[in-house]
This record gives sequence, structure tokens and C-alpha cells, in this order.
Amino acid sequence: MFHFLILIGYRATGKTTLARMLGERLQLEAVDADLLIEQKAGRTIAEIFAEQGELAFRDVESQVIAELLLGEPCVVATGGGLPMRPENRVLLQRAGRVVWLKASPETILQRMFGDPETERMRPPLTNLPPLAEIERVLNERTPIYRETADLEVDTDNVPLPEMAERIATWFRETGPRQ
Repeated sequence: MFHFLILIGYRATGKTTLARMLGERLQLEAVDADLLIEQKAGRTIAEIFAEQGELAFRDVESQVIAELLLGEPCVVATGGGLPMRPENRVLLQRAGRVVWLKASPETILQRMFGDPETERMRPPLTNLPPLAEIERVLNERTPIYRETADLEVDTDNVPLPEMAERIATWFRETGPRQ
């Protein structure tokens, strides 16, 4: 009866960490789509961006998510830009329940600089200073995230275990998409 639980949102909103916690609570595998992309490509996301550009990365990202969503139900942490392609939004919505993890630009910036993986996993998306980039990209993505999500969760001030429990309860209660 279970289906996919898919976490979307800007980078550093807690998708990977929450996916692991939700996987434990729901007894489902937790999958980080960005790690699958790196495994498939044999390079880091930053290397793909540098060598082939964002468009090539987005093509691989779309292919990986399509393949993943044909497999066994799991909790999926997506890359922040994945929902920007209409075909990806359709895939996500058909595959299961989508949760948008939100945070303020200041919280995102603080988390990014506190994460040693930021440089390897999160290449700059613009030539702007970090906070200005976050604000600009969030502005572009917010309407898309909102359109795609079944549930919006603010990750600024709620402890992760509490957030995971709330999302797991919601997921169990909503049942599969009809």
C-alpha cells in the first residue's frame, strides 16, 4: 500500500537528513537522488557542472529520478532544482506524496556554511554573493515547489526528530494517491 515519499526544497533544507529519519520510521529505504547521480556519472555534481554545465546535469538528474521512481517504494531526497522541469514534477506527483521542506534564506546560508559537503555537492548557481543567490533562486523556485507539493513544512525552528514524526504520521494517514 505504501508508495514513494518525496522530499523537495532548496539545498540545505534538511532533505537528506529527514529522508534517513523518515525511512527508519516508515521502514522504507531512504535514497538521496544526488548521490545516485554521482554514482551514475562517476563524478561529483560540482564536476558535472564544471565540465558539462547545468543542462547536462539536469538531463542526468531527470533520467536518474525516472529510473528510481520505477523501483521499490522509498523515501527520496531530491536535488533542489529537480522540480523545475515540468516532466519531473509530473513524475513526482504520480509516484507518491511530495513534501516541500522550506527554510529562510538566512537559515539556508547558515546551514550551507556549516556543512563540509557544500562545496562538493552544491555548486554555485549564479555569480551572485551566496545570500543574494539563495534569495534569487528561492524566488524563482517557490511557486514551483508550492505547485508540486502535497505538504509544506517549515524547517527553520522545529527539531528534526519532531519534524520527521509529523511527516511520517501525515504520510501514513494520507494513503496512496488516487
